[in-house]
Amino acid sequence: MPRVKIAPQLTRFFPGLAGLVEVEAASVAEVVRAVDALAPGLADYVVDERGALRRHVNLFIGPEMVVDRAGLSDKVAASQTVTIAQALSGG
Repeated sequence: MPRVKIAPQLTRFFPGLAGLVEVEAASVAEVVRAVDALAPGLADYVVDERGALRRHVNLFIGPEMVVDRAGLSDKVAASQTVTIAQALSGG
């Protein structure tokens, strides 16, 4: 099963997701749905109402950034780690 790592900016709202979480998923969209099932509300931080990644969120499969930000169709192998990170900015 793929492992999911959630950035600390999100785990402060979803402490049960600290560390690595294993989910059954074959695509990034399935990863987001599976993690949201474990921590309801997380998907609202990650995707918009159309299911596309929000501008301030980056997802990585291993070291590679997700390519399909609109449909989240990138494939995820059972041995891979998906990292969900929010961009931080300020002025």
